[in-house]
Amino acid sequence: MRREGSPWQGLGTVVVKELADHLSSARMRVLEMLVVLTAFAALYGAIDTIRQTTAEDPFILLKLFTVSRSPLPSLFGILGFLIPLMAIGLGFDAINGEHNRRTLSRILSQPIYRDALLAGKFLAGLATLAISLLCLWLLVVGLGIIFLGVPPGGEEIARSLVFLLITLAYAGTWLALAILLSIIFRSAATAALVALGLWLFLTLLWAMLAPLFANLIAPPDPRYVLFGLPTPATVEWEQLLMRISPNHLFGEAATSLLAPDTRSVGTIYLSQLQGAIMGSPLPLSESLAIAWPQAVALIAGVIVLFVAGYVVFQRQEVRA
Repeated sequence: MRREGSPWQGLGTVVVKELADHLSSARMRVLEMLVVLTAFAALYGAIDTIRQTTAEDPFILLKLFTVSRSPLPSLFGILGFLIPLMAIGLGFDAINGEHNRRTLSRILSQPIYRDALLAGKFLAGLATLAISLLCLWLLVVGLGIIFLGVPPGGEEIARSLVFLLITLAYAGTWLALAILLSIIFRSAATAALVALGLWLFLTLLWAMLAPLFANLIAPPDPRYVLFGLPTPATVEWEQLLMRISPNHLFGEAATSLLAPDTRSVGTIYLSQLQGAIMGSPLPLSESLAIAWPQAVALIAGVIVLFVAGYVVFQRQEVRA
């Protein structure tokens, strides 16, 4: 018989308990050190490059995220590569770990519903990622002020904060995927391997496969090939297929926010080149309009994956 009361009863207890476990776990400390050390190396290269090449720039803070120095990529490129690892590390054993420790039935025998348990684990993981990203953002801003000696402007702070929110949505997509796999697979090792395999496929391999599929769906027009030009239909299909990858969506949204002179993340028309030729940056509202579809797609991915995990978890049988 179903217990009476709100299905979210015990949500706060689960969030606090899981958040404390995440912040004090050795796994989280190793992941944080990996991200921080790599980010510091990229930040050091960016600061050195900015000192040598930049004279007066109204967006010096944003360049800390986008400027790279060989052999390391830019800071936002490193975040796009390593944040999924943090999210997968937090979520791959969220549910199957309780199964394997035989504690799931004990938890659900308390006044805690499955709804609250699953939502609590997801919110605790998301809060852990938010705390880590906020600390990293504060370190970047602080070190930028110390080593460059230029305080950031209001628009720079606003753009970097919106970038932080989009990064959190990107992390939430991989966290929701990892929790979904932890529900589907009883083995934590299997869930981790499948999550890492999907991450490698969507991050590295999909960028090579998408153009091939685009050429199959919309073959190049010989009239364009004759002049060495890309076929518009093929380019549009390639962009559409590339946006299946959360990494690509994150890269497009981050570029439009951190590079104010970005006019488009897709096909560029002549009308969009008028301001670019003069080198004038876009206002924040227009950059947000460019990044909005990618941000909505990331948030929609979080919702779809979490709902899928919720449905599968509600249908599972839990035995004592």
